[in-house]
Amino acid sequence: MLEAVLAAAAEGEPVQAAALVGGRWKRQGPQNERIGPYLRSPVSQAPAAGAADVRAVRDHARSAARTVARLAPASRAEVLEKASRAATENRDGLARLLALELGKPLKDGRGEIDRVADTFAVCAAEARRIGGDNLPVAGWARGTGNTAFTYRAPAGVALAITPFNAPANLLAHKLGASFAAGNTTIVKAPPQAPAVSTAIVALLVEAGMPYEAVQLLHGDGAVGAELCAADEVAVISFTGSAATGNAVARAAGAKRLVLELGGNAATIVCEDADIAEAARICARTGYSNSGQSCISVQRVYVHRSRFEEFLDLFTGHVESLTVGDPLDPGTDVGSMVDDDAAERVVRWSAEAAEAGARVLLGGKRDGATAMPTIVADPPATCSVVREEAFGALVAVLPFDDLDQAIEQCNESRYGLQAGLFTRDMDRIITAWRDLEVGGLVVNGSSNFRLDHVPFGGVKDSGFGRESPRCMIDDYTVVKTMMLRGTSLWGTA
Repeated sequence: MLEAVLAAAAEGEPVQAAALVGGRWKRQGPQNERIGPYLRSPVSQAPAAGAADVRAVRDHARSAARTVARLAPASRAEVLEKASRAATENRDGLARLLALELGKPLKDGRGEIDRVADTFAVCAAEARRIGGDNLPVAGWARGTGNTAFTYRAPAGVALAITPFNAPANLLAHKLGASFAAGNTTIVKAPPQAPAVSTAIVALLVEAGMPYEAVQLLHGDGAVGAELCAADEVAVISFTGSAATGNAVARAAGAKRLVLELGGNAATIVCEDADIAEAARICARTGYSNSGQSCISVQRVYVHRSRFEEFLDLFTGHVESLTVGDPLDPGTDVGSMVDDDAAERVVRWSAEAAEAGARVLLGGKRDGATAMPTIVADPPATCSVVREEAFGALVAVLPFDDLDQAIEQCNESRYGLQAGLFTRDMDRIITAWRDLEVGGLVVNGSSNFRLDHVPFGGVKDSGFGRESPRCMIDDYTVVKTMMLRGTSLWGTA
């Protein structure tokens, strides 16, 4: 399956993104067509899941869960290690597929596939570490003479609902960690990236993941809602908008949830920072993947004494970015996911200009390609400050002292990750303590992530933490065994 998907993409033919239902690849049924946002031509088509498909997936997952749970952790790890190597071997083909379906530049796509390989390798390592504890029950009088143990058991059936902006790596996180934990997983793919999702699932199956361990459906939000409500599902991992995350939680009811719901990421540049380096990094990370990342640099707060200096340097770096064909290896900024997304950048920058802000660059689009946009000193009431742009737009604002900057950052309803440029340890500790975010990157922008480090937010950015280690905790349950009258410890 993987070879067929990548071969069609290489030849410029529409890719048949099959579903995987009950251990069989399924191509039949009503087809949803994906039009490439840059090429403006059909890139892939996928069978839209119907009620019968959802029932079949649920039935298979129920019966498959015990089979997967009986796989030794070493066996799961070996599959994931093989998948890691396969991702590296197919790096260019998968990056091309990302470029075709999403308009993601090849350099960004290759970087995402590198992360897929790393993520599978980390999941394999974590699978080998799953264990339990010998509890200190004899430390209290009522525990004397007894022994208690715990181990982490698979939750059973996991549901992974993935987004379009990083469909390969975020699927690797969710599916890789779930399999490492010993679960069977149902994947609901994003409509914008069906072929990429099929390719990653096929890669894992061809690496030895048993058909009992994974199923894949393509469809709209109604399919996702039905799967969220399914009794068979024990845990749900969802990445997407806050509004959809709330709908997932309502449909799920009393299930375990890991929700990563986006952000409005801020980076603070203090007066003692290396301004040239801060400007370079913010320009590079504010427009990668056309800003379509939940931690993409959207707001940069710069100390007033260095504000104009930063703006000049930042503007120069952004002007040097190459905008164009995502299949060109030299392209820095490709197209956004669709015309509506690009139009949002245009609309919000115009709104800020009407409110008194300076639009130094961009504010225009060519189809789904939004020109990299800089909005200087917008009022706090503007959408570019208050809401998640999720596009090729960065707002730059001045501040007078760190407490003021932190307060302005915290006014957002989101709290995923922030950046801070300073050499002052007191400022670093203050920001780490007072910023209402799940993570802080020091002397880097908000847009940096290591896939084996806990990642997640607060407020409307969701809850739970992604990284193989943290997700395995969510994908497993602690089971306790008590031995009455038998003790490893003294009983006197």
